[in-house]
This record gives sequence, C-alpha cells and structure tokens, in this order.
Amino acid sequence: MAQNAIDPADGLLADVVGPWALEKHERLRKYVDSYRSARAMFLPPRGTGGAAYIELFSGPGRSQVEGIGNYIDGSPIVALRAAKKSGTKFSELHFNDLNPENVNALRQRITRLGSAGTFYNEPAATAVDRVIYALNPLGLHFAFLDPYNLESLPFSIIQKLATLNRMDMLIHVSIFDLQRNLRRYLSDGRILDSFMPGWRDAVDVNRGDQAVRTALLRHWLGLIKGLGTTPADGIELVSATGGQRLYWLVFVSAHPLGRKLWSDISNVNDQGRLL
Repeated sequence: MAQNAIDPADGLLADVVGPWALEKHERLRKYVDSYRSARAMFLPPRGTGGAAYIELFSGPGRSQVEGIGNYIDGSPIVALRAAKKSGTKFSELHFNDLNPENVNALRQRITRLGSAGTFYNEPAATAVDRVIYALNPLGLHFAFLDPYNLESLPFSIIQKLATLNRMDMLIHVSIFDLQRNLRRYLSDGRILDSFMPGWRDAVDVNRGDQAVRTALLRHWLGLIKGLGTTPADGIELVSATGGQRLYWLVFVSAHPLGRKLWSDISNVNDQGRLL
C-alpha cells in the first residue's frame, strides 16, 4: 500500500516514492519528447486518429521523495509537461486510480495546468475496457503501466491494450515484489496465473530463485510476443542506491519505430539491462 503525504505547494494529496522514481520519470520524459514527430502524424492537420496518453495506476500527480523530503511531479504531470514542451500535445488523457482521493487530487492538478482529462476510479482491469472503448482505433496511443505489485497487473490488461494496432506500452514490473514473495506466489499460484497465464507448464519451480525469476520473466515476454506486440531489445533493470533490485521497465510496441526510439533513449545511467 502506498504511503501518503500532503504537498505544501497546493495542499493536495501526494504519494511517497523512492529516489529511483526520478530515473523512471526521466525515461518517460525522454520517450514523450522523442515521439513528438510520430504523434504529430495522427493529429490535425496531418491526421485524425489522435494520440492518447493512458495511465491505469496514475496516483495523485505529485510525490514526496522518501529520505529526501522534496516534492516532485508524478508520472501524469511529467508526461503532460513533456508533451507540452515538445510542441505536440496528446489529444486525450485517460487516468485511472483505485483510490478516489488520488483521482480527485490529480483532476485538480491537471485542470490547474490548463488541460482536461478523462478520469476513472475503478480497478485497472475494469477501467481498461472503458479506456479502449473511448479511443480511436486508428490513432497512435501510449500507456504507462506503473502498478505497485504484480497482482495489480493481470495479463488481460496488456492483452486488451494490444488489440489496438498502434499502442505503445511502458510497463513497470516489480522485481522487488517477485523476489520478496516468490515462493508464496509459486505455492499459491493465483497471482501468477493472472499475471502470466500458463507459467505452471513453462517454469521449473525446483530451480534456484534467480533462475525461476528469469524463467518467469521470459515466459511473460513470450506471452507478449504471442500478441503480435514485441518488447524492445533491452529490459531496463532499476536498482536502489544500495544495489537492491527493484523493478524492470519493459517497453512494448507493435511497430519498429517505437522500439528504435526506446533503444535510443532508454539508458539514463549505467545500471545495465536484464536482457
């Protein structure tokens, strides 16, 4: 469960994040900026399909950095500001969070920045259906999926988003959650059944923990490839200052341009890649 704070700058709710969130946001910012020319092809006067930005785990839009205390923009505001600065705004903004207080805070912040969005307060697996229904299937869209744990991201969400031909996704996979709860997840099975269907027949659970985790990730990537959507080469592994492995960032795109752009902008430090 996320910790909360109140941002003194506006008196609204903020969540509490680790300093590594800055690295995640820098990748997001660079992608939104680098993709400005591609977005423009789907926006008037050149196109009409639209270019939407989607978050199904949006948070309140501002965060306090744990251990430092300063406040930073959350990913919805990072993406919004980056698109404005690039000169090619998103045509639609879709934000969902299960916490109604997060939704209320984000709505106010988006409005104060002079933008408008569509806001949902539902489980992500429910909200994704409403978002897809609202999108133009001929557009170029981008979803940032940043859940706190594996349980919150059933594979069905990715499967549904991938039904749109031009849907790029940047997905946060919590290796910390998988590492801490691996044996419990393997024993119970239900969370992994939802997150990566078919894992039971694909993974030898009698191997060491690291080998099992790697096999699980490879199976998950195989499921994505089976949708006709290809992960970019290089899965970013983000670690804490002390070296603790925290999460993978996986960029997924159905078209070569998106994967090329991600390869050009993904590395923002020397932590390295998993694959």
